[in-house]
Amino acid sequence: MPALARIKAKGELAVCIWPDYYGITFRNPYTGQLTGIDVDLSAALAKDLGVPLRYVESTFSTLIDDVTKVRCDIAMFAIGVTPQRSERLAFSTPYLQSDIYGVTTRSSRVVRRWEDIDQPGVAVAVQAGTFMEPVMTERLKQARLIVIRPPKTREAELSAGRVDVFMTDYPYSRRLLENADWMRLIAPPKPFHVLPYAYAVRPGDDAWLARVNSFVAAIKADGRLAAAARRHGLTDIVAR
Repeated sequence: MPALARIKAKGELAVCIWPDYYGITFRNPYTGQLTGIDVDLSAALAKDLGVPLRYVESTFSTLIDDVTKVRCDIAMFAIGVTPQRSERLAFSTPYLQSDIYGVTTRSSRVVRRWEDIDQPGVAVAVQAGTFMEPVMTERLKQARLIVIRPPKTREAELSAGRVDVFMTDYPYSRRLLENADWMRLIAPPKPFHVLPYAYAVRPGDDAWLARVNSFVAAIKADGRLAAAARRHGLTDIVAR
């Protein structure tokens, strides 16, 4: 059944989110409250469609199955548009974009600047399923890549000394800068791999993709995207 007909028949919009994505779709571990730009914007999309909103928890590792097997009508958690994902998913017009950043400890003697990352003996971590995984697999020539899968976290592996640095994006880096004074952000000296972020839907449903694209165009034009980005500290990565 086409998504618009399914949404009307069910009387709800099912939105896939990753609830550990700071500034995007983040669940506060103390209050359980969801906050982030795509919490605001998913609510706006549901309002535009005139239906209640239901969240479906997802991850970057399960994203493709969650969308293609219709566990949700749309995935709204700043999904990087990669060639690998584009083979399996349909993407909206981009609304954000981000480069890749390194995160290490303030006391690290191994990684002090960007040029120290791809060196022999350096252990570089990426979160499984994120766009950093294929990018760093291709770009690292000397360092050792470690893919982190739940329940392990990049932060815990860094804190324990099992990795020297992990790679992340702009939104996730804000969580670190605001909440962990023992970590240090390392920005690339020039653009390294800037990627557009968009919403993902099941391929082949042109009417639904067109409706999502009209929503993205509307929030860009009427200021809702800019306002949500300001609220969550993401103004610098809004796609024009």
